Amino acid sequence: MSTLYAESSAVLAWLLGESGSSEAMRRINEAETVVTSVLTLLETERALIRAENQGLLGAAESQKLRGMLARAAGSWVLMEISEDVLRGAGRVFPAEPVRTLDALHLATALLFIQAFPDLRMLTFDQRIDANSRALGIL
Repeated sequence: MSTLYAESSAVLAWLLGESGSSEAMRRINEAETVVTSVLTLLETERALIRAENQGLLGAAESQKLRGMLARAAGSWVLMEISEDVLRGAGRVFPAEPVRTLDALHLATALLFIQAFPDLRMLTFDQRIDANSRALGIL
């Protein structure tokens, strides 16, 4: 079984066709189970709004990307930002400093690994990658 945590930076790279998008798409497609935080969906939405407001994406393109994400995320396992996630985000991580939103992703991944011991992290964020590796989420 293969379980993948799709973190916001990788989801955005995939949606926007940025560097690493083909790797992100391949890993998402190959995973038996994709998990993530509701934060990923929020961060992705905010990034699309920013890109549209800056003239980097048109309204139609933004809507297409939202549809792509909705279709993909429809089969993903989402975790809410619960009290357990908040407590976990307040801990000290191996590679500090860690930004608040990154801490929420890491805490969520640590909770998911309880149910999915084979969990792997898909991220293009260096801090999340360094911490994931140090925590044993490769």
